[in-house]
Amino acid sequence: MSSRPALACVIAAALAGCAGRARPPVRVVDRPPPTVQVGACADPSRDGVVGARPTPRRADQDLDGDGLAEVVVADGALCTPEGNCWWNVFRRSEPGQCARYAGTLAAAALETMTARGDEGFADVRGYWNLTGGGRMLVQDYRYVRGGYEVVDALVCRREGDDRLLCTEEGR
Repeated sequence: MSSRPALACVIAAALAGCAGRARPPVRVVDRPPPTVQVGACADPSRDGVVGARPTPRRADQDLDGDGLAEVVVADGALCTPEGNCWWNVFRRSEPGQCARYAGTLAAAALETMTARGDEGFADVRGYWNLTGGGRMLVQDYRYVRGGYEVVDALVCRREGDDRLLCTEEGR
């Protein structure tokens, strides 16, 4: 019995030694579940990956090249201090029809690519800021079977001269 307090002191001392090292905290942000399934009729003001009281941030873009912007909206209340948000994409098939949920893109910034997926929807690149050192997760999304899905991902670092260096480069 007397060895338990001594063991507790050893564990506490070891933990204190580890805690004393200068390492940035690692924060993992799990995507909250969407309120609707991909392809379902939805209300962009309250559906997708949103909190209880959404505060919409819009970034509408013409993703299918028809001249009309698809609704791209994030709940500002769920955005991280690094500027990362969960961007919900909604499309309309025909005028007067419901908006259909086409998935959620994780990003601080979105970039439309020239490549296209199903139904002529543009591929989208999302930049997710990681903690410290200009590091980011770059994810490419493709529209497949009615919704966006991740098709490629790289971890990158922004250099002082604004170059983006990714782990796959240099192979």
